[in-house]
Amino acid sequence: MAVTKEELLERVNSLLPAIAGRSQQSEADRKPNDETIKELIDTEVMQALVPACYGGHELGIDTLTAVARALGSACLSTAWVTAFYIGHNWMLTKFSEKIQREVFADRPFALIPIQPSPNVSIKPVSGGYEISGRSNFSSGIMHADWVIIAKSTGDDARAFVVPVEDVDVDDVWYMSGMAATGSNDVVTENLFVPEYRTIPAVDLFEAKPSIHENPLYTMPLLPFIYCEVMGIYCGGLEGATSAFDDLMQKKVTTWGGDVLATKQSVHVNLGEAHARARTAGFLVDRLVSDTQTITARGDFTLDERLDLKLRAGYIGNLCREGVNAMMARAGTRSFRLEAPLQRYFRDMNALTSHAFIDWETSRELFGRHRLGLDPNHPLF
Repeated sequence: MAVTKEELLERVNSLLPAIAGRSQQSEADRKPNDETIKELIDTEVMQALVPACYGGHELGIDTLTAVARALGSACLSTAWVTAFYIGHNWMLTKFSEKIQREVFADRPFALIPIQPSPNVSIKPVSGGYEISGRSNFSSGIMHADWVIIAKSTGDDARAFVVPVEDVDVDDVWYMSGMAATGSNDVVTENLFVPEYRTIPAVDLFEAKPSIHENPLYTMPLLPFIYCEVMGIYCGGLEGATSAFDDLMQKKVTTWGGDVLATKQSVHVNLGEAHARARTAGFLVDRLVSDTQTITARGDFTLDERLDLKLRAGYIGNLCREGVNAMMARAGTRSFRLEAPLQRYFRDMNALTSHAFIDWETSRELFGRHRLGLDPNHPLF
């Protein structure tokens, strides 16, 4: 039965208190909470972007962004892994129909991590390829059933879909931020992958014709990813703002006994925090709306791709600055491990170091383009 964006959001929102309550334990466990993943599967969000012919809901990228934003307000790690699961089902549609039908044969979604890596060697053999190497930062690997392994550079750059039981997982994820994603390394050694489970990496990254009629499945990878992850950043800032607001409502200084809610500086800081959160929300909504408009039209120009990248980098940086400003004004007790604000602080700073939305690169690429120079970085 068809499910709407609003219905999915209602289901996800009902889980947010429990997800927030598990965030500290998930961080200690260094992986997403098992019960949380089960509950999210039960909401049917994982198949939000899966084509209807496979039993998916075939909704728009605005649904993905909205779900990620809601989850980000409760736990950035949970939002990150869930958004990737939803988005990576979309990425699978860039592969052959045969592997799509194989993956979606038993249920209308898969739990698929992907991390493009230059550290994969590829050997053509009869009927396919043998691959060896290590893929770092494989968010979603702890509950995965399939894995996409991609060599991202070189003339032989390719992407491969493999069952999770065919890879080894190296437990290396000891991080101060985003610890609960469990983004461990995926390792392969002379793994045979049949031809139908692989495509040239350019077909994953660029706009290509699709076997599905919906224009959603033809868009290039990076503009899609901005919509996939920007909701997480925005939701994280909103969650941190809520935690900061709650703290300012209640906090009394240890030395002097001042009630912070009565201080003018707190009023100013709280207003600034909410202004940043609301601005981030408006910017994310516009980014998604513009991306959907371009997708429906069917062609992403270089001007548009660099503009979207600039805006994504700006939103990420705005969210980081917002969380950092609140943390600087929250007091020493906010660094206790049970304090929600310090988790948003650590997670947001880890997230905004991601190469796809790097603020320095985003600005440089746009500035070069304005001056008539070619892009000097592959991620746009």
